[in-house]
Amino acid sequence: MSAPLQVRCPTCRKVGPWFEGPYGPFCSARCKWVDLGRWLDEDYRISEPLAPELAAAASGEEQPRENDGGANDTPETEPGAPR
Repeated sequence: MSAPLQVRCPTCRKVGPWFEGPYGPFCSARCKWVDLGRWLDEDYRISEPLAPELAAAASGEEQPRENDGGANDTPETEPGAPR
């Protein structure tokens, strides 16, 4: 059997088999809460916006598909027809 994976706690930087415990990757509940507090205080940020398809999936909206010229891509009205 292999030795447990040794990782560094993201908060306090201590090395240990944290994924084996209940708080992994953190070494303790305290480090887990400190990390959450940093996110809530906006010390950490996502640097790039979500890709449009991921943003739509997260909000539950459907993204309009681009017209690829397929047989099912017909305009709603005929050209020259009154609207």
